[in-house]
Amino acid sequence: MTTLQTTTLLTDAIAPATCERLRVRDDAGRPPVLSTDETGGAPLRCCLTRAEPGARIALVSYRPLAPWAAATGTDPGPYDERGPVFIHATPCDGPAPGWPATMHTGPRVLRAYSHRGTILGGRLVTDPAALEATAAELLTDPEVAQLHVRAVEYGCYMHSVRQA
Repeated sequence: MTTLQTTTLLTDAIAPATCERLRVRDDAGRPPVLSTDETGGAPLRCCLTRAEPGARIALVSYRPLAPWAAATGTDPGPYDERGPVFIHATPCDGPAPGWPATMHTGPRVLRAYSHRGTILGGRLVTDPAALEATAAELLTDPEVAQLHVRAVEYGCYMHSVRQA
């Protein structure tokens, strides 16, 4: 994964090597669904930005706990969800430093995961401006290993957040 560090948080985009694999075969074993985002705005998990109008994008199925579980030797068991995400259809420069505010234009759910990969709970954040501070607050709990930021409308994974 590609990691951005804010003052106290590490924000994880989907790593370039994982994106390369997903552009061939996604985590459901399917080829990506390629399209052009004519109007722009698709949330891209490879660079934690919104697609520009006319950008070529790929819709893929992704398991967001898998990279963390592999790195830590954790088995998330039934919490190892898979869902749709957009990435650039070709490699990009990855995320810019700092909190990816442009990814958060509406309400989000912060889902907390333990060091064992189980869900500890979640918090609905309706004000995008409060999202980073709420993530920092939730990560003060020593039981919380990471957070997943998810869109409320579709439940889609946006990115992960960990303590710096």
